[in-house]
Amino acid sequence: MIHSRNRRLRVNESVRSLVRESILTTSDFVMPVFVMEGENKEEPIASMPGIFRRSIDLTVKECKELFALGVKAVNLYMKVSDDLKDNTGKEAWNKNGLMQNTIRAIKDAVPEMVVMPDVALDPYSIYGHDGIIENGKIVNDATNDALARMSVSHAEAGADIVAPSDMMDGRVQVIREALEESGFTDVGILSYAAKYASSFYGPFRSALDSAPKDTMEIPKDKKTYQMDFHNSREALNEVFKDIEEGADIIMIKPGLPYLDIVSKVREAIDLPIAVYNVSGEYAMVKAAAQNGWLDNDKTIIESLTCFKRAGADMIFTYFAKEAAMILNR
Repeated sequence: MIHSRNRRLRVNESVRSLVRESILTTSDFVMPVFVMEGENKEEPIASMPGIFRRSIDLTVKECKELFALGVKAVNLYMKVSDDLKDNTGKEAWNKNGLMQNTIRAIKDAVPEMVVMPDVALDPYSIYGHDGIIENGKIVNDATNDALARMSVSHAEAGADIVAPSDMMDGRVQVIREALEESGFTDVGILSYAAKYASSFYGPFRSALDSAPKDTMEIPKDKKTYQMDFHNSREALNEVFKDIEEGADIIMIKPGLPYLDIVSKVREAIDLPIAVYNVSGEYAMVKAAAQNGWLDNDKTIIESLTCFKRAGADMIFTYFAKEAAMILNR
C-alpha cells in the first residue's frame, strides 16, 4: 500500500496554489525602455515585436501606463545621434542630454517610479564598445572615470539607482566613491556583476545601433571584458568583488540560458539578485508564438517564473507590460 502520494498536493488549482513555492507579481518586473530624440515619435523595433523606441513625451506616457499596471521600475537606454558619438563618451554626462532629460521627465510625471538608467559608453561610442579605446584596446581605468561622471550626472537628474553594465574591473568602487563625494549617498548601484559575452543580445544592439564596429584597429567583440559563457565559478568571483566595492543589487545577464548561475549566486549571497531576460530570449518566444508553436501568455508567465524559482528577486524583461496585463487578468 502506498502511504506517501505527492499527487495529493496537485489535486486541483486551489491546493496547488496553496503550496506554490515561487510567486510572480508585477512588482518583480523592471521594464527596459528605449528613448529617442524628437517629439510624439515612436519607431517599432523589427526584431522585438511589440517593443518601440519612443521620444521623451511618449516614454513618459508609457511609464504612466506601466506604473498603473503595477510595474514600478524602468531601465533606460538612449538611441544617440551619430553626430554626438566619439571615443570619450562625453555626451553621456551632458546635463541636458537625452538621458538626463528623460530621467527628469519621468520623475516629474511619475515620482514613485524607480528609474534605473543604464551606465555604459557603447551607445555614445563611435566604436560601439563599452569603453574608451587607446592603441586598439579598451582601457579600463579611464573608462571607469567616464562611467563615474556618467553616474553622477544620472543622480543629479534624479535617478534612483544607476546600473553599470560595462564589466570594467573596479568600476563599482569608482562609481560608489564618486556618488558619495557628490552627496548622493542614497543612490543605489545595480551592478551587472556576471554579464556574459552572449549571442542573445543581437536584437538589443540593433535597437540602439550599439554593436561593436567591425574594423581591424579595434576588438570585433566584447569578449575582453564580458564573461566567457563557458565559465560559472568566475561568476562568483565577479559577484564577490562587486559586493566588496559597494554594489547594492547584483545582476546576472542573460537570463534563461544562465539559470544555473542565478541559482549558484543565490546560494552564495544575501543581496538582492536581478536577472535580465534579454532581447534574444524575448525575440525567440515572440517568433514561436507568432508562428503558433507556443502559447504566448503561458510561455511568458512560465519563463518569468523560472527566474523567481532560481532565486532572482527582480526581473528585467521586455515582457514586463504584457506580463503585468496577464497577471492582472
